[in-house]
Amino acid sequence: MTKMIGQRAIASLLSLLGLMILVFFLSRLTGDPAVLFLPIDATEEMKQQFRALHGLDLPLIEQFARYVWDLLHFDFGESLRKARPAIDVVLEAYAWTLPLALITMGLVITTAIVLGSLAAFNVGGFFDRLVSIVSLVGASAPDFWIAIVAIVVFSIGLGWVPTSGVGTPLHWVLPIAVLFIRPFGLVVQVVRGSMLSALGAPYVKTARAKGVKNLPLIFVHTLRNGMLPVITVIGDQAAALLNGAVIVETIFGFPGVGKLMIDSILQRDFNVVLAAIMVTAVAIFIMNILIDLAYGLLDPRIRH
Repeated sequence: MTKMIGQRAIASLLSLLGLMILVFFLSRLTGDPAVLFLPIDATEEMKQQFRALHGLDLPLIEQFARYVWDLLHFDFGESLRKARPAIDVVLEAYAWTLPLALITMGLVITTAIVLGSLAAFNVGGFFDRLVSIVSLVGASAPDFWIAIVAIVVFSIGLGWVPTSGVGTPLHWVLPIAVLFIRPFGLVVQVVRGSMLSALGAPYVKTARAKGVKNLPLIFVHTLRNGMLPVITVIGDQAAALLNGAVIVETIFGFPGVGKLMIDSILQRDFNVVLAAIMVTAVAIFIMNILIDLAYGLLDPRIRH
């Protein structure tokens, strides 16, 4: 198990290096920050001074070498837009995204595992069909469409919740609800399929023959053995939420890392873009390693 974790960590570092190279050079293709940040009547001399101040007048290879050297010293550079350390700007955005992701995934995991397990136990029945239809619709509907419809119906039409912002708990309702739908649909489908396989195993038949009641049979005897594929899907969906839920955060004006990435790309704030992507990548790599550890806890064969 330790060897496998070490191999995954090395592979993650190599992937991180490749991602850093790709994003650094692609971000430079978005345009010249001097044109955006300086007044429209700025002279060429003023633009040259701006580029020299931020090291943008150097050859790309030299800019990249400086960036890597600073990164090795945990220096992500300064935000061009806010004149503050880029990592501080990113971490402030994550302070909004993390609670949003944790609340959403907590609701997804709880409801999807319970409903998916009960649907598998009552396969072919009304409850199974209802859960299957709802989960398929949820997994198929695009987030941006759900977000727009939710704003039109619940904010503009009924006036129950605000359209954007984070001032009160009501501001969180629509972003959480919209982000909940797709992961819920996907996880329910995987839980149902995995539990159907587990419920047909010989040990389940033995437990039934011994008179084990339905709920302990589902959630004690069967669920653990059906969780391996479920953990994989949960990890993927959690990574997507950690990635900032870019579209949903932008639509609802939620000041998380997804909206920060979009704003920083449009404003050519290179250091913030790179810092946001690097922090997100590290968080996803750590999550993948935690998923591997969870595999080992659930299945002793993996540990050996």
